[in-house]
Amino acid sequence: MARIIETATGTVERVEIDPVTLDLIENGLRNARYEMDEVLLRSALSPGIREQHDEFPLIGDPSGKMVVGQFGLSVPDFLAGFDDTIEDGDVLLTSDPYACGAAISHANDWLLVMPIFHSGRIVGWASMFGHMSDVGGKTPCSMPTDARTIYEEGVVIPPFKLYSRGELNHDALRIILNQVRMPDWNRADLNGLVAACRTAGRRVTEMCDRFGTATYLSALDALLDRNYQAMKTLLAAVFTDGETLSFTDYICDDGVGNGPYELAISLTRHGEKVHLDFSGSSPQAAGPVNYYLNENLARMFFGIYMITVADPQILWNDGFYPLIDITIPEGSYWKPRHPASLNGRNHGIGRVFDLFGGLLGQINPALLNAAGFSSSPHFMYSGYRSTGEWFQLYSIGFGGIPGRPLGDGPDGHSLWPSFVNIPCEYLESYYPMRIERWETVADTGGAGRHRGGNGVDVTYRFGEPGTIAIHDDRWLTYPWGVNGGEPGARGRKWIERASGQREMLPAKCHDVPVAPGDVLHFVTWGGGGWGDPLVRDPSLVALEVRRGLVTVDGARRYGVVCSTEGDVDAAATEQLRSQLRADRPDPLPTFDMGPPVDELLARCQAETGLPAPTRPVWA
Repeated sequence: MARIIETATGTVERVEIDPVTLDLIENGLRNARYEMDEVLLRSALSPGIREQHDEFPLIGDPSGKMVVGQFGLSVPDFLAGFDDTIEDGDVLLTSDPYACGAAISHANDWLLVMPIFHSGRIVGWASMFGHMSDVGGKTPCSMPTDARTIYEEGVVIPPFKLYSRGELNHDALRIILNQVRMPDWNRADLNGLVAACRTAGRRVTEMCDRFGTATYLSALDALLDRNYQAMKTLLAAVFTDGETLSFTDYICDDGVGNGPYELAISLTRHGEKVHLDFSGSSPQAAGPVNYYLNENLARMFFGIYMITVADPQILWNDGFYPLIDITIPEGSYWKPRHPASLNGRNHGIGRVFDLFGGLLGQINPALLNAAGFSSSPHFMYSGYRSTGEWFQLYSIGFGGIPGRPLGDGPDGHSLWPSFVNIPCEYLESYYPMRIERWETVADTGGAGRHRGGNGVDVTYRFGEPGTIAIHDDRWLTYPWGVNGGEPGARGRKWIERASGQREMLPAKCHDVPVAPGDVLHFVTWGGGGWGDPLVRDPSLVALEVRRGLVTVDGARRYGVVCSTEGDVDAAATEQLRSQLRADRPDPLPTFDMGPPVDELLARCQAETGLPAPTRPVWA
């Protein structure tokens, strides 16, 4: 357990704080959080951070509770696994999920935690982690799809002082960087993380100087309490005391031939509190798709949904955590035992959004979103140029966003708050490849009153020999539709070899050789549809036919008959819609998950060109 050394003694008395001062401090913290992002993005080298923003900041109170941030961490869990003193000028580092209670979820994430001192006393914490494009291990980018233990995935850094009283531990950093393939990238990204945390520290101490330490800390208490009170009101208004909601979804496979893995969640309200229970989920996977889920992170996922639905302007934080009890069974998919591999946890991170949406949307189906985030597709390409120079690409792809109560899901977009794609110009400038196509795939979004977003086909033509790796999901199960909406299409990947041969690829693979002239089609899944597709405006369907988002045949899913030019045949449309209404169930199902899992497994080879995974058998 960490031991904090403070030069000042005693506690800071809390004071009454007026609304104007609270608003000033709240916005100061909000701006400091975004400034952390900017400092890192302007100093990082890896495209994953610099271009795609795969990093997550936090500013906490003296106990480590997040007051502002993007992706909840657990500073207290980190400190519980840190056996040393903590002093002014220290910066702590780890990449070991098992040593910090899953404050991070795989070894590619390097987590920095920094105490913020003012007048010799801790007044808060700054923390940030970023995904390193490579941390060693047996495959470039350190995400082997057949890993069975975390030791195959690269260097695993225990919690230690990267800086002690402001002095860098050069020897430790040299040892760490000796394990990775792109040490210049790692060093620059790490320095950016440190600079971002120090920026937050300066902003916090400036606010303490301006308003006084007592006023600043009282403002943190008020912000945390505001979320507590808001969540307490929401829980009482939304959930029935004693009632249990439940929902189940799947991870298609684990990369080594097993699947699907069942992900179950239930919610029960007990008085002022709710209990989230992940029991009933599959035991941990043999392959690397396990998602070691920190309990506070589960609370954060729940809170994001609840608070943003109620009032998106609320600065959500950790204040409501005491109202949420969590059960995550040891040895399950959500809490694997050490040293289970974790590098493919990106599918679970994506799927947890679908899972919470399906669970909480049942309270009011009119506010229910379809499935869409579903995974976080990764593509990697590496090798040597003809000049002998090593190149290595790690990138994140996007699928279709789900249909929503307020409208269609965007095509080929990200649900993460600030993620963006790597520009084609960047890829073609820095890597031996050409992007021949980056376009939506018509009809991949689920039909509905509000259409699910289409998936995308990103087509890479390789210019140098090398190897590629792919991490994706939703190739077997479907992104489900809701309130009568249909599921989105599944993802698929294939290579058109320069020889003319076509080769289907599994959704999880690495060390796939490519040669100059080979072309990879990286096609992602579409979002599920929302609402009855037969009430969608025919003129809107016709417009999307003209724009290439829906085909003429796809328009018939909406009961719309039109030409390739988008001219609607009104009489034929009315006739087709009457026929489709007569042939479907009434009422329409709240969820359309697609065919049952056993049926999908039976049809897998014929439909996907890939062998079916084997249903896991648990001891």
